[in-house]
Amino acid sequence: MIKFNYSAIESASGKERKGSVESPTQEQASAELKAMGLIPTSITAAGASAKPNPVAKKDEKKSSGSSSKVEAGPAKPKKKGITFGRIINNDSLTVFTRQLATLVNAGMPIMRSLETLGRQEKNPLFKEVIDSLVDNIRSGGNFSDGLLQHPKVFDRLYVNMIKAGEAGGVLGTVLERLSRFMEKSEKIKGKVKAAMTYPVIIVFVAVAIVGALMVFVIPQFEKIFSGMLKGQSMPALTLAVLAVSNFIKNHIIITIGVGAAGYFSFKAWHKTTKGTRTVDWLLLNAPGVGPLFLKSSISRFTRTLGTLLASGVPILQALLITRDTSGNVHVADALNLVHDRVKEGDNVARPLDSTNVFPSMVTSMIEVGEETGALPEMLNRVADTYDDEVDNSVAGLTSIIEPVMIVFMAVVVGTIVIALFLPIVKIIQTLS
Repeated sequence: MIKFNYSAIESASGKERKGSVESPTQEQASAELKAMGLIPTSITAAGASAKPNPVAKKDEKKSSGSSSKVEAGPAKPKKKGITFGRIINNDSLTVFTRQLATLVNAGMPIMRSLETLGRQEKNPLFKEVIDSLVDNIRSGGNFSDGLLQHPKVFDRLYVNMIKAGEAGGVLGTVLERLSRFMEKSEKIKGKVKAAMTYPVIIVFVAVAIVGALMVFVIPQFEKIFSGMLKGQSMPALTLAVLAVSNFIKNHIIITIGVGAAGYFSFKAWHKTTKGTRTVDWLLLNAPGVGPLFLKSSISRFTRTLGTLLASGVPILQALLITRDTSGNVHVADALNLVHDRVKEGDNVARPLDSTNVFPSMVTSMIEVGEETGALPEMLNRVADTYDDEVDNSVAGLTSIIEPVMIVFMAVVVGTIVIALFLPIVKIIQTLS
């Protein structure tokens, strides 16, 4: 028997309870808790770190129509929405969606589910948003109407999926699907960031080392060389390194200012249409990292579109939402063309193939999905395939970046060492 610590909600009162239970498996522990009238939100083996995602198996019962909308007479004026940028991060939103899906699937009405999550929310800003959603439902509005009041917290994809779930009476299913989508999206995003973090750290360390050499070490050698060579000229490479060192040492503020100005100028240029298109094109076509970003974009596009279609969002609306959340202007242009062609009566695969952005394997699988009437399932299958491809690309890129960075640092530091060594050779020759 294994001891499991749990957090659960009392189905009758909605109060949160914590405790422990002994059971052979997590699934059996979940079943025992449900038999006790509890809705588990997390179950972890004693001694293991608690995870925010619930491990309980979902009930097959779905909430009735009242679980997605509360009829409370005439609608009262809604409170003005409060929008917070990235203060409410994606991890918190994912945990919220997963827990809400668990409560709704267990048969708890949507308003009580939100009240329960609001009581246990530690972030005061997110708690205020949840309270606003509860007030909106209490005044007679839909869940999706409340989400629309917080566009910086809940994006178009989130709102439209919830709206489709409410219309079809499958809010719990859509919330579950949405939470899985968010978890996989964050996982892929994290892997891409991890692949980019290593070279950034190496470059930062290399710049710090070179800066320290230029400011503190090389000026000391200059004094030694000037005294021992007694007016003789130093090698050209040495003079160049000394000139750079003197400039950095004597104009440190200007050097930092030039670096900062260059960074902010690039950021401002990147926000322009031309800058965005150029950077996005480089990300998709750059040697080494280009295939990684392309596979990540394909995974995001297919999973987003597949999730929206499976949730009941119309194809044209789903394409527009996918376009706006693609994260790359060239992918967005391709999806905009597909939207226009589908609007005219064409299918998805043919115009997608004509854009020359997506590999033929992707368009072929989408075409098969359209012919068999299983497009959402096929899109999610493509996304799973490219998730694995991203894993492989990250591993391969990391193995390539390490020797490249080592060679880069060796060249930079080696050049400085050679520049300092040449005058020493000349001094030895003079003494001989």
